[in-house]
Amino acid sequence: MVEQISSLAREVIRLAHDGILINMRFLDVALDKLKLEEREQMGAFAFDGSKLYYDPALLLARYRKEPHFAVRLYLHVLLHCIFYHSYQTDKLERELWDLSTDIAVENTVLEMNLHLAALPSDAILRGRLDILKKQAGGLTAEKLYRHFRIEQPSGKALKEWRELCHYDEHLYWDRKEELTLSGEEWRKVSERVKADLKSFSKDKNNGQSMEENLKEAIREKYDYSDFLRRFMTMGETIQINDDEFDYIYYTYGLSHYGNMPLIEPLEYKDANKIRDFVIAVDTSASCRGELVQAFLNKTYQMMQQKENFFRKINVHIIQCDNEVRSDTKITCQEEFDAFMKNGRLKGFGSTDFRPVFEYVEALREAGEFADLKGLLYFTDGYGIYPERMPDYDTAFIFLREDGEAPEVPPWAIKIVLNGEL
Repeated sequence: MVEQISSLAREVIRLAHDGILINMRFLDVALDKLKLEEREQMGAFAFDGSKLYYDPALLLARYRKEPHFAVRLYLHVLLHCIFYHSYQTDKLERELWDLSTDIAVENTVLEMNLHLAALPSDAILRGRLDILKKQAGGLTAEKLYRHFRIEQPSGKALKEWRELCHYDEHLYWDRKEELTLSGEEWRKVSERVKADLKSFSKDKNNGQSMEENLKEAIREKYDYSDFLRRFMTMGETIQINDDEFDYIYYTYGLSHYGNMPLIEPLEYKDANKIRDFVIAVDTSASCRGELVQAFLNKTYQMMQQKENFFRKINVHIIQCDNEVRSDTKITCQEEFDAFMKNGRLKGFGSTDFRPVFEYVEALREAGEFADLKGLLYFTDGYGIYPERMPDYDTAFIFLREDGEAPEVPPWAIKIVLNGEL
């Protein structure tokens, strides 16, 4: 009996796989990558980023009740894979992220309009999604997550969304080190699906939701603290270099020649630390004060770490809208502390990036910087860029809820912080 149930469940899964493959050829690579594993008496379905685990008895019970359930489950999990959902759990409120990913996936499934995956509850779900889209501004998991963090859903709403959109348990999503497929491999699959979708969607389906979610999935994401380290410059710090200190020779000398070690520890060590640096802040009317404060706080927290500071630094914090409004020079941590405590924003006119670069160049000509490593320009809007490329690294950092940002010159680095720092 057990073997018969297992055999029937495998056949149901196979039919679901083939149905998706025939109707949605652009998912062929993803279908091949997602593996299946049977788990008796599991009482649920689960996905860990590489495998779909299914209880054969439960699958058959749901299949008898609704013949399209297996296709819906398979498609739901497959979209989690190619949307990269299980690899973005770090530093997130898991309940809200799980909810957001399920809703994003189900919205995409409905948009596909695949008859083999249709369920009786779809009409209710469509109505709820139409309302939610107006509230959240979009139905990608990332936009939904930001929306739910601001507008926390009630317990009743959570239950209703779960009944409509939840198919698989996400309890294995944190076990990334055990996965047979890495996140980078799934990213490549997502890029392939995105490329194949263009020719397919012209022929049959409206793929807008699929394209939006794929765009989020393959977007390069940065940890802001890690990015700041790119702008650190090499220098010597006066400290013991444990990496080059050999205790064998040291103790050998002590044991054979009394108090005379053979090798003294090296005193100097090269380290990546901040020395000459410019932080430009857009204080135009479009850049809200709380956004600027959040950016400065995050930058300050990273620079506040002792391993990131030289004893003497030369950091200029320049405020500018359509002209330079203030320049605060920071030479030590105490001055940075004072600026964060007492500093005031000035400006709130239109946006023009050029005055900052002209001002920085004047400072360089006056000998203000010994080795200017880079300039960070924080803004949330549009402005006039310099025509000439400076001879130091420049990054424009945009904080935008929609994840988009205006184009920057080819010589500049563009970082979009997606509404969070």
